Amino acid sequence: MLELYNTLTREKSALVSHEKGRFSIYTCGPTVYRDAHIGNLRSYLMADWIRRTLLLLGNEVTHIKNITDVGHMRQEVLEQGEDKVIAAAIAEGKTPAQIAEFYTRRFLDDEAAINILPANEFPKATDHVEEMVEIIESLLTSSLAYEVEGNIYFNVNAFPTYGNLSGNIHESQLHEAVRVEADPLKKDPRDFTLWKKAEAGRSLKWASPWGYGFPGWHIECSAMSIKYLGRNIDVHTGGVDNIFPHHEGEIAQSEGYTGRPVVSHWVHGQHLLADGVKMAKSSGNAFIVSDLVDRGIDPLAFRYLCMTARYRTRINFTFTSLKACETALNKLRRQYVRFNNAKALNNNDEKIDEWNKRLLDRVCEDLDMPGLLDGVWRLVESSDIDDYGKAVVISKMDQLMGLGLDSTTNMYDLPEIIVSKSEDRAALRAASEYDGSDQIRNEIEAAGYIVEDSREDSVIRSKDPSEIREEKWKTISSSAEVSSNICEKSVFPITVGVVVTGFPEDTRRCVSSVIKWTESDDTEILILDNGSSDSTGEMLEELSAQHNNLKVIHADHTLGDGAAKNILLKLASGEIFILLDPSVEIKGNFVDRIEELLKSPEVGIAGLAGLRTKDLLHFHDGEGESGRMDAMQGYCFAIRRQDVARVGLMRESFRYYRNLDLDFSFQFKEKGFSIIADHTLPMELHEHRGWTALSEGERDELSKKNYGRFLKKWRNRTDLLISTT
Repeated sequence: MLELYNTLTREKSALVSHEKGRFSIYTCGPTVYRDAHIGNLRSYLMADWIRRTLLLLGNEVTHIKNITDVGHMRQEVLEQGEDKVIAAAIAEGKTPAQIAEFYTRRFLDDEAAINILPANEFPKATDHVEEMVEIIESLLTSSLAYEVEGNIYFNVNAFPTYGNLSGNIHESQLHEAVRVEADPLKKDPRDFTLWKKAEAGRSLKWASPWGYGFPGWHIECSAMSIKYLGRNIDVHTGGVDNIFPHHEGEIAQSEGYTGRPVVSHWVHGQHLLADGVKMAKSSGNAFIVSDLVDRGIDPLAFRYLCMTARYRTRINFTFTSLKACETALNKLRRQYVRFNNAKALNNNDEKIDEWNKRLLDRVCEDLDMPGLLDGVWRLVESSDIDDYGKAVVISKMDQLMGLGLDSTTNMYDLPEIIVSKSEDRAALRAASEYDGSDQIRNEIEAAGYIVEDSREDSVIRSKDPSEIREEKWKTISSSAEVSSNICEKSVFPITVGVVVTGFPEDTRRCVSSVIKWTESDDTEILILDNGSSDSTGEMLEELSAQHNNLKVIHADHTLGDGAAKNILLKLASGEIFILLDPSVEIKGNFVDRIEELLKSPEVGIAGLAGLRTKDLLHFHDGEGESGRMDAMQGYCFAIRRQDVARVGLMRESFRYYRNLDLDFSFQFKEKGFSIIADHTLPMELHEHRGWTALSEGERDELSKKNYGRFLKKWRNRTDLLISTT
């Protein structure tokens, strides 16, 4: 029997179905105005493992997962009348229906890529407005709702148990990050919207007894869950961010409508963090499945990663951990294929049953997927069951894990010529003729195969995709992987560093101009290929092969701008470090002038274009001006490497490039350094892809977030401004 933590009762308890041998599960699905990021997908994996466990225990399961194609993500957004689906449609020049259909297909493809079983139904919110209206009418009749100017609100004061799920009983007791927007039409700020009057020109609207309008966010799930699963739902799942206000509101609506509890067990999965912070598009760390695929990483490695922690525990996602899980998954695949090729021995059934029970019992204790993984690896190494029995158990457990082991390609199925070489080599090894054996081994490896020797035998197999990927070039996943040279003796007078994110022609123009106007013996050139998925990496490798002073570092995904630039700062071995934006084209000798500007120990930063301010709130462009500045723009940022030891590295919370240059400038100013711009430096500025590649809304959101970080640290440091010194 499967035990799970019930958010409502705040204790673990066994799942008990209303109908013996049949379970119903409702999962809050995606709002389809953009791709679901892998943090969203973690909660769907949790629901999938619950379903798979119940199936393996011999139950029938009906699983419903809604599609929200009316995009109210939060209550405050709803109050403002904003709809994410409509907003996305306007931005992309499509209809809301087209946007919803496109991202629904993307979501279903993503679920298939990580082997989530398809729900029995994927009802759409827009197809169930009639059912929502019916529930709202019932709530009005029972005085659990009220109408104001065509808007319908749920009367929280009329529902005494409101807040039991989340603990948010009163507005003054709201948990951190939970807020209630003021709405003058409400009787109580906690009251939430069931139906919103349509504003003029709105495309998504429906007729109702109260005029044209559209449904609230919470009412959608009440209507669809009850329609498809009835008034007795065994399990309701979602992420922890659904608890309040969404699921709290859903309970009030559903129980107010039916007059009784509807859901027996509420189960919520924790957040997936990325580099220690919550995954979000506004933070620039909302990775999607295609990000993994574009980098040659098996999406099932992400499924494996999510199995390494309990569903109620946060996971810190990094590409380093993801690749480690991919390695482990491929090893398990190889072991399974070898076991599956083994012959069965007698009297194995008892051991198979014993292992099956042992492993399933682990999972039934609050969905202990890490425990299951640990048990599977113990099985792999166990000597109390033969290889064939191991294959039988692993295959059964994979019905639960969902790693698709039975569809694994047999990497030991080799061409005749490799088999023949393997046999010849085995004979030579047996005769202790190791020179001849090593020669054949080299031939086999040159043909692209892996040779794994042990004392007992030698195994030859094909390479897995991750091994092929890593042969291309070594990649890094974070700045933490890079050892710092900052305190080491300088090797070159100059290091020029450039962070590129693709756009090979821009990259070539910038890097080639640096090569042209620097001396190879005096200049180290460091290029960080920051997760490009076009031909940029290959082009840089070609340039590196032609120029000994050019070193390329490849990141396996797009790192935040602060982290990417810190990698170059840490790796640089030049006395002076010049950080260039890839939009810059060098037009002449720039090094001599930068060296001249940095001769004074008082000057910390020299560059092309500075910024000035009187209040830290408004910076004006110093383009066309030279002299002392309050900050240096990131087109050209020249510093003495030794000063970084005093000043510190860039703040890696700045994932987007905007305003990172301000922040780093003030790090120098705080240590007493001045900043000098020289607009005559021979540099031409071309299109800045970091700006133009994003929509206006995305640029504004990311820029504001970074500016907020800057002001939080420096808003009271007007004493650092040139106007005050």
